[in-house]
Amino acid sequence: MSIYDTSMKFGIADYGMNVWYGVCYDTGARLDDLKAIGYDGIERLEAASPSDAVAKAVLFRERGMDFTTVRGPNPEATIRWTAALGKGYTWTHSSSRDLDLFCRQTNAQIQAAGRFGVRIGIHNHLGAAVESQAQLETFLERCPLAGLVLDTGHLAAAGGDPVEIVKKYAARLLVVHVKDWLVKNPGIGLEKWQERGYFTTLGRGNIGQDNALVLKTLRAVGYDGWVFVEHDTHLQDPLLDLKESREYLRRAEA
Repeated sequence: MSIYDTSMKFGIADYGMNVWYGVCYDTGARLDDLKAIGYDGIERLEAASPSDAVAKAVLFRERGMDFTTVRGPNPEATIRWTAALGKGYTWTHSSSRDLDLFCRQTNAQIQAAGRFGVRIGIHNHLGAAVESQAQLETFLERCPLAGLVLDTGHLAAAGGDPVEIVKKYAARLLVVHVKDWLVKNPGIGLEKWQERGYFTTLGRGNIGQDNALVLKTLRAVGYDGWVFVEHDTHLQDPLLDLKESREYLRRAEA
């Protein structure tokens, strides 16, 4: 069902860790910390040069950890290095808020990446061209060769149904981000989503987001790819939050 030939694995999309610490200062130490609390890898290997990409890939390999895509200093490098390291997808590059332009630029990226055997995935996101469920489905219709980097938290926060999307578009899933959303200022609309609320530890949101059901649905549709926990906002040591989220996923698997 997915582009991977392994059973479901659990990793981290480490944006929130970088917000907390500033950046990633030591990739090896980060991998060690995440492995110790039960994770199998990080979504994106960040590299500044081909030699940096290879050196960091070695850090993953020697720890028995993995990654699923590469982010280089520009989109062309991202595609080439992702292909060279044997990974199967990268994210859409366009940042346009205009859906027509976003789709056109994504389709051009799909064509370019396809020459390297790399797929392009849409990461639905609040405040972006693809925010709501309707926008996501429109995008998937207009970009039929695009894959889906499904973000359950962003979709649920925008009023969408991640379980429905999993069922309907299972064949297009590349990876899945699981996150929860806590509304702290309900009087503020989604146009100011960063003031309306924040993404939090799995199970600690207040919008009724059921990531355990998402996980069960993924298994029911035969998904065997990666599930990445992502906390955009940490209010304490990120490893404490991430450990709690890993325990949530273990309970969901039981």
